[in-house]
Amino acid sequence: MSDYQINGTGIPIDPTEGRWLDQDIEGIDGNGRAIYASTREFEMRWGLLSPGQVWQLQAWWQEIGATGTVTAALPRYAWPTYEFFTYTGIYVQQPRLDVYFTENLTDVALLITNIRTEDV
Repeated sequence: MSDYQINGTGIPIDPTEGRWLDQDIEGIDGNGRAIYASTREFEMRWGLLSPGQVWQLQAWWQEIGATGTVTAALPRYAWPTYEFFTYTGIYVQQPRLDVYFTENLTDVALLITNIRTEDV
């Protein structure tokens, strides 16, 4: 079981990878410097899942997705050591499914949004 958690419980299937996504640029200030969005996003990916595993992940998302904002334990952003931190007030988007390969789904992704990292 990995250290990834949503609302204090583990994710039913450990992701094969996770990564912080680049912040959106909202504009450019008068000095030519980028103005970044105030929140970040984190993406979890699974390389290959069976239809049963996708169903399990989707059912889990339906349980937690209906609650509105949640907490998520994720690797702490830009921290000098690899440790997990619980972020609050975040949203978990519906799992994205890619193509089938020999009856399994490839590149399944889960996007976690509205993460405020500057105040941690």
